[in-house]
Amino acid sequence: MKINLRSLTSFLAVSILSVGLAAQTTSARYDSDIQSRVTQQLAKKQEFRNLQATTEDGIVTLSGKVDLYEQKLDAAKKVRRLDKVQGVRNLVAVSSSAPDAEVEARLERKLHYDRIGYDNLFNFVDVTVKDGVATLNGETYNDLGRDSALALANSMPGVKDVVDNIKVSPVSGFDDRIRISALRAIYRDPVLGRYASDPAKPIRIVVDNGKLSLYGTVATAMDKQIAGMRANQVFGVFSVQNNLEVVKGS
Repeated sequence: MKINLRSLTSFLAVSILSVGLAAQTTSARYDSDIQSRVTQQLAKKQEFRNLQATTEDGIVTLSGKVDLYEQKLDAAKKVRRLDKVQGVRNLVAVSSSAPDAEVEARLERKLHYDRIGYDNLFNFVDVTVKDGVATLNGETYNDLGRDSALALANSMPGVKDVVDNIKVSPVSGFDDRIRISALRAIYRDPVLGRYASDPAKPIRIVVDNGKLSLYGTVATAMDKQIAGMRANQVFGVFSVQNNLEVVKGS
């Protein structure tokens, strides 16, 4: 039996269109119920008092203003979890009048003190803020370090959006041995030991597949040179990138 290819193509196109329209009709049937539940959900939190929502074909569009970027994310997350919601279009704006330089300085300080007592020495996260958008760059020892840095940025007043460029170091026993050896070599040095006194300003040791990078700020060019020498003496290191900055005027 011969099959007319053109007829088959037309039949399939109509079938797909019919399925799509049926799904759209089904979603639209729940719009009123979804709208009601979204309104109730937003009313539960004071920080969502200035938000509005509309629903069409199961897609909820959020608009309005919140004080913090994390509140914008939280609102979308709560709505997305509601039954029958097909998706969320998040058009919520974050209120902010703080200068970028001020927001950047406050967030940078927060990041310096983040996770002290855990993997602080093995994380390096830098931040720039432009037009309220905080861009995080760097590398962390594990996912917890990255997530913690992002949480700080999300909750910082004045941040309207967050760009995550943080890399998480690969899990490696080999790299862990290098980290510990580098830590001992640097902080047991009589000249460099003083950088352990301020937990927010350590010499950061980042290791990725045997490649060791140093970050942070030191008092003198000599301190930077000594730190590089100690890092290069660590057994098993493939290469050393000395990114330490020297205090201006030193």
